[in-house]
Amino acid sequence: MFGATLEVLGKMINDGSSRDMRREAKGAYREMKSFEFVFILFLLNKVLRISDIFCRALQTKSLDILNALNYVSNNGWDDFIRSVVFFCEKYDITMLDMSDCYMEGTWRSCQQKDYVTVEHHYYFDVFNAVIDFQLMELNSRFSEQTVELLTLSSTLDPVDGFKSFDIDNICSLAEKFYPHDFTPNKVLALRRELEHYQIDVLSHPRFQNMASLSELCRRFVETMKSQHYLLIDKLIRLVLTLPVSTATTERAFSAMKLIKTSLRSKIKNEYFSDCMVIYAEREIIDIVDSDFVIDDFYNLKP
Repeated sequence: MFGATLEVLGKMINDGSSRDMRREAKGAYREMKSFEFVFILFLLNKVLRISDIFCRALQTKSLDILNALNYVSNNGWDDFIRSVVFFCEKYDITMLDMSDCYMEGTWRSCQQKDYVTVEHHYYFDVFNAVIDFQLMELNSRFSEQTVELLTLSSTLDPVDGFKSFDIDNICSLAEKFYPHDFTPNKVLALRRELEHYQIDVLSHPRFQNMASLSELCRRFVETMKSQHYLLIDKLIRLVLTLPVSTATTERAFSAMKLIKTSLRSKIKNEYFSDCMVIYAEREIIDIVDSDFVIDDFYNLKP
């Protein structure tokens, strides 16, 4: 829409109904035709596009947590600046000489404390500053311990024929992050299960072409393998409970405001909790036959 926007502003400059409109349109046109505007426009487009994909992925109700961090990527400065230069040439926008001294404020050289080139300013003071801020936010969400947990958890992932399967890493996952559930003796028992699991399950026809850990867990139950590999099944279920974001919690609070109306203000906690579960999991509840539930409840007592 950049070209169309410039065209509209051009018509407003020439045919605006008032002097103020023509003056504002002229100022906006001048800013949009500057290198700095295009640079920041491209930078915001790049950052927000990546952030939007990542944010929408984290907001989904069920997310494959092992792939959560794969949504973040960065093509680097060289590709980015080439796209900016190409855009400026397309719309006849004056390019700045990257080796010139960058001037702030009123562009008077006496105001500059240090000699900073145009390239240095846009690369370090703008581009890198935005990337660093993004990384800081990601690091606060995904600490080293969290990344290690996700990495070790990925060894259970059945994608690509259990490509990431590693007995030592799986045992490390149980020992380091679930010490209360896996004592040293249970870790040894887990290792023995994994050795047999590697021969039995990884090549089993029913366990091929799976896309997620949750699908593996369901297949475990369907094939009764969960009864033979109790510790592995337990570890898979523990990993599946890991929350990637606060989306589910936020939805619960939103549901609470809708459910706890003035008419329901005195219901007991247990009944209120049941109402919350039904509302939060309404996709599952929709496939339940209400008449069947009523008949089943009626048959509990004469």
